[in-house]
Amino acid sequence: MGLEIARTLQAPLDLVLVRKIGAPGAPEVALGALVEGEPPETVINEEVRRTSRADDAFLERARKRELLELERRRVCYLGDRARIDPAGRTAIIVDDGLATGATAKAALIAIKRRGARKTILAIPVAPKETLDEMAMHADIVVCVHPATHFLGVGSFYRDFHQLSDEEKIGLLRQSWSEKGSALPAPQSSSRQIAIPPVGLVGDLNVPAEPRGIVLFAHGSGSSRLSPRNIAVAEALHSQGFATLLLDLLTPEEAKDRRNVFDIPLLAERLVETTLWISGEPDLTDLPIGLFGASTGAGAAMLAAAELGGRIAAVVSRGGRPDLARPRVAEVAAPSLLIVGSGDHHVLDLNRQTFAKLTCEKLLKVVPNASHLFEEPGALEAVTEMAGGWFQHYLSPSAPVHAPAPSVPPPTLPLPVMLRTAAEPLPSLDDPAFAAAFDRFGKSRVVLLGEASHGTSEFYRARAAITRRLIEHHGFTTVAVEADWPDAAAIDRYVRQRPRQPMSSTPFTRFPVWMWRNKDVDSFIDFLRSHNVAKAPGERVGFYGLDLYNMTASISAVLTYLDRVDPDAAKIARTRYACLSPWSLEPAAYGRASLSEGHALCEVPVTRILVDLLQKELRYAEQDGERFFDATQNARLVASAERYYRAIYYGAKESWNLRDRHMFETLQHILAQAGPDAKAIVWAHNSHIGDARFTEMGTERGELNIGQLCRESYGHDAALIGFGTHSGTV
Repeated sequence: MGLEIARTLQAPLDLVLVRKIGAPGAPEVALGALVEGEPPETVINEEVRRTSRADDAFLERARKRELLELERRRVCYLGDRARIDPAGRTAIIVDDGLATGATAKAALIAIKRRGARKTILAIPVAPKETLDEMAMHADIVVCVHPATHFLGVGSFYRDFHQLSDEEKIGLLRQSWSEKGSALPAPQSSSRQIAIPPVGLVGDLNVPAEPRGIVLFAHGSGSSRLSPRNIAVAEALHSQGFATLLLDLLTPEEAKDRRNVFDIPLLAERLVETTLWISGEPDLTDLPIGLFGASTGAGAAMLAAAELGGRIAAVVSRGGRPDLARPRVAEVAAPSLLIVGSGDHHVLDLNRQTFAKLTCEKLLKVVPNASHLFEEPGALEAVTEMAGGWFQHYLSPSAPVHAPAPSVPPPTLPLPVMLRTAAEPLPSLDDPAFAAAFDRFGKSRVVLLGEASHGTSEFYRARAAITRRLIEHHGFTTVAVEADWPDAAAIDRYVRQRPRQPMSSTPFTRFPVWMWRNKDVDSFIDFLRSHNVAKAPGERVGFYGLDLYNMTASISAVLTYLDRVDPDAAKIARTRYACLSPWSLEPAAYGRASLSEGHALCEVPVTRILVDLLQKELRYAEQDGERFFDATQNARLVASAERYYRAIYYGAKESWNLRDRHMFETLQHILAQAGPDAKAIVWAHNSHIGDARFTEMGTERGELNIGQLCRESYGHDAALIGFGTHSGTV
């Protein structure tokens, strides 16, 4: 949003990096915020500080922790780039939406302290009560949707996925390179060139202060005048890249149709052109990217293999990178393969090539697009993907990509390659088995998969690894693919907390054997015995991430409110009564909502969660653990209500909602446990792999916990899948 506003106003774009400081025992409550700068600004909510009893020592620890994260993000996103001084200017602060507004308020205060003449807060959505408070800190508040019934920022978006660091950096660089984002610069230059030794004709366009050059390799039956490649080149040029559209064959050579498919010849021409670029004074220092279409992609891949570190990135559009075999594995440049979902044969070939690439790589499928991307919006999607890829990898400060690690020759049979890379593991009962996973001991999150629910070998392996991580590496959270209220009963048992009545027996929902089995029982006994000698704050917890048991969660919320706030319990019963007709068959609620054309119970069940969070400090003061449990149950009900509606709109929508709920639950658990907490997740392989690199993400548009963990924690999230050729249920 900030990029679009900057483009429209032709204003410079910068970042205001802010980190929330959560209250002790209630991390979701904003005690204050830290804003980067020289020096960093710390904004404290004195009322929350007084109520939460946060002392100076707590604040100093939190401040040091968040300063490290702010510096990491500053270096990652901005590097050595000079910052914009807001003194004497009108500053527009943009956010994707506000809940409490704590970080936006801190940003506004910090910008004003730095001398901004006027501040404008621009946001798409926020609760009306938050907007009233923001008006006290901003000169102007612009909000597209002031919400009376606020359901969380994400609920107002069709797509609210977290941007990766690469995407954020690419968007920032787009802004910095576009006209209007900086001081006026000299005009671009365009010229027609001839590449020796045969005089290949090319159209070269060089912007002022180019950040890199993209060399286009067109496909069979095309030329440098291809309207599709010209459209992509113009977009890249507007982002600050020099572009060279080139005919790879002379007119005489093009008459022989066989030359169009002579991939080594076309690759040789790209190599010659790259050497020519290196000898041009205005181009010599620029990082080089290759953009190949159709057969041109095969030539681009072969040239990249030949040129090694001279090529900074490769993009293939509807291409045939498979034509570069057997040298595909030698490509070191980060490679993006873009294919239309309707281009079935080429998509299969790209999948095969993708599997053979050993460099940094990504396969993106454009939905409903054919080979030529002629459908509305298809070529624009290609341009956006290519632009983001080149923005990230074609910059003078981009990291030099080392040659790919040595791998077995790609001509070897796959079983031989696997045997070469594989590490033999001892039996599950051998202590050396679990010790082999010590390499993941420093991770923030370790995700352990399974190929099938209930397979004893998977459960025993996960139990052995988890035990090792707990005993030797300080992990204190086990979060499993089970419903929160059911797992909470186990958690109270293993942490020696008082038993609480439940409306139903835990783990009786299908498949019962998934958690009610001897292997889990043995693991639970270990957790309880491990915790006996531990102080309460050091005990290992057992938590559920899933959202199916809505009825038990409703009961848990009402039981909690009956104890701490009977009046609120009466209101909650009235609101939850909306779901009563479907308590035994929640999926029927989704059908009913679909028939009525609106979400029958969304507002009342979400209001209960909002009320809980607004009273967090008062409730948590009585018993922070019980409040946290009640809040998570309320979150489950709100997510389940949306889930049972989403299943009638499509598999992708319901899957994404469920996995996002599981990931957010994991984040809440870690926040509750403290900044140094480390977690182990047990879930099916389909949940814990990174969906971006499978058909789930590239074709079906699905995400999962593994992807979300990697986007949030990077390589501090270890994703470990499990498979077997035989097993016991």
